[in-house]
Amino acid sequence: MAGKVKIGIIGLVHDHIWDILEQFKDVPNGQVVSAADVNTPLLEKVKEQYGVKKTYKSYEEMLKKEDVDAVLVYTENSRHADVTEVAAEMGLHIMVEKPMAANLEQAERMFRASHRYGIKLMINYPTAWFPAMRREYDLAMQGLIGRVYMVRYRAAHEGPKEIGCSPYFYEWLYNPELNGAGAFMDYCCYGANMCRWILGVPEKVVALGGTYVRDYLTVEDNAIMLMGYPKAMGIAEASWSQIGEGIPPRYTLILNGSEGVMAAGKDTLRMYTAEGKKWENIDVPPLPEGRRSGPEHFVTCILQDKPFDDLLSPLYNRDAQAILEAGLISMKEERTVHMSELEYR
Repeated sequence: MAGKVKIGIIGLVHDHIWDILEQFKDVPNGQVVSAADVNTPLLEKVKEQYGVKKTYKSYEEMLKKEDVDAVLVYTENSRHADVTEVAAEMGLHIMVEKPMAANLEQAERMFRASHRYGIKLMINYPTAWFPAMRREYDLAMQGLIGRVYMVRYRAAHEGPKEIGCSPYFYEWLYNPELNGAGAFMDYCCYGANMCRWILGVPEKVVALGGTYVRDYLTVEDNAIMLMGYPKAMGIAEASWSQIGEGIPPRYTLILNGSEGVMAAGKDTLRMYTAEGKKWENIDVPPLPEGRRSGPEHFVTCILQDKPFDDLLSPLYNRDAQAILEAGLISMKEERTVHMSELEYR
């Protein structure tokens, strides 16, 4: 494909869409031409603030009337699979916001649709564009801290409503059918995604969660998931009730290796090695062109007919969804769940 990628948006109820539209301003070869959502105020916002001229109440109508090459899916998690199947059958490339779906069955449908129709499917994680975490991964793969035996990712804030998310967003985040769970699905998905990226698929999973602080919720506001490997472990932490910055950190990826440890935020990276015996601040270069944001990577890979980064691929995220599924079973049944119990692949 040459020229400019024409893009339609399906769903505006995921608040991340507004950051994505800001990022598209720096992607000259990608043009958002239309949007569909049932909520009139959101259609007015996308038209007035972001210049998207064509808006629709029905995404099916939009896809019939608009000549687009790709779509952004920013619906509730539970709708990702239905929309992906429709768009994939039309030959459209697709970007959905994390996690891949609300459950493993839906993620499997998306994975199969992308292969059946030969389209590109990207699952976007904001952390994929954190320069420090990318640098941390690269250095770990080079062996600077020896063999990585522990991956820990913590994601935490005061809660969707408390930090100012829109009602269009937090109302479905608080619905286990639409989201897939509560804080566990919203935030442990990052840890599952990163552990799949760094360590692979675990052998077993144990998870614990509950409504510990936000008593108005009917879903868990805190959760933790442990992923067991033959000679490593992964830890995914989620909180919708953390007060304050700093300790514990809100968004941090920690890699422990046999010869050292690294801790990364968005732009800062620190490393301690057995040889150096002190903490060092590591320089973090900017991300390379074509990999500086979700929109840029999505459009670049379409135009150059290249695969997406593994971290964003249907395969890795189908596997991450399976890890999450095992975690949900573990929480419900209060036991260790072996990945071999799940019917997928």
